[in-house]
Amino acid sequence: MKNYYAKHVFFCTNQREDGSACCGNHDAQKARDYVKNKVKALGLSSRQNRIRINSAGCMDRCDDGPVIVVYPEGVWYTYVDEKDLDEIIESHLKNGKVVERLKI
Repeated sequence: MKNYYAKHVFFCTNQREDGSACCGNHDAQKARDYVKNKVKALGLSSRQNRIRINSAGCMDRCDDGPVIVVYPEGVWYTYVDEKDLDEIIESHLKNGKVVERLKI
């Protein structure tokens, strides 16, 4: 069976109420929104390209945060800023090449 999405990206956007380490402390929701909007603007979320950006709860990698995972490859990334996110979009999502420097 063919995967419904060519790439499915999950952003941990978990926010812990006690203030302990979590992706939400790194503006993960803002980063997720940025990538979702950029992927859409580039036409990568179309039925033809089939890239989907989603939020996820805690993915239990808080010490590596903020984190995203790209399926079907199962590649985990961390990021600092929009420049890192742009590199993941261009290299991995658009061209299928893993960004080794951001991989965890």
